[in-house]
Amino acid sequence: MRILHIKSGIIEKTTVQVKTIPKTGEIDFDLKKAIMLTVKRFIFNPVQENTYVLYDGKDACCIIDPGCYFQEEKQTLASWLKDQHLVPTLLLNTHCHLDHVFGNKWVADKYGLQLQFGEYEQPSFDFAPRSGEQWGMPFEQYTGEILYLKEGDLIILGNDELEVLFTPGHSVGHVVFYNRPGGFIIGGDVLFRLGIGRTDIPGGDAETLLKSIRTKLFSLPAETIVYPGHGEPTTIGYEKELNPFLGNV
Repeated sequence: MRILHIKSGIIEKTTVQVKTIPKTGEIDFDLKKAIMLTVKRFIFNPVQENTYVLYDGKDACCIIDPGCYFQEEKQTLASWLKDQHLVPTLLLNTHCHLDHVFGNKWVADKYGLQLQFGEYEQPSFDFAPRSGEQWGMPFEQYTGEILYLKEGDLIILGNDELEVLFTPGHSVGHVVFYNRPGGFIIGGDVLFRLGIGRTDIPGGDAETLLKSIRTKLFSLPAETIVYPGHGEPTTIGYEKELNPFLGNV
């Protein structure tokens, strides 16, 4: 197991805990003070991708899947970080499809960060600019050094940590980031509320995706919150019970 350290102080932070999961899929959150990470979501680009900022309430923060494509989206993210007095110290990708990497270069250049993603995800990263051209959304790709993440790696942000889980199927090197103390995952495009990731794209495989969900995600506690790459949050328990793509779990 590797442990990747980022320095930050011990402070009091706000997090969310799941209280009940109604049949509607709505999550009843109970806000409380705890020494845990806070999750902030931004919805960016024409694909409506979820960009996440994880922070400990004081200074250091982590940006995951920066999908900011337009200049005003980049300004929205930068202004919010400045208003919150947050300094990005980590840049992570769950996977490297174009809508999740539009802002990689901008974030890396602006905040002096090295990109990190799964050790098998390089083909998706390499194909992303071509995909952007095909979709009429050209962009500048990140060109710096890459730190490749492995199953079981621990990424340290202050006094919190994210565990790397290898979850291929939507892409060959997809990973999710699990915060055990906070009871949540940043799940990319593996599992959605009442849905799953696409597999009809290069690197996709339906059987592999279902195996990832059943063996990696569904082994987590039922109350674990899933923050997906698109759409609204859900929980592991809700998807086990009601996701139509995952019957007979």
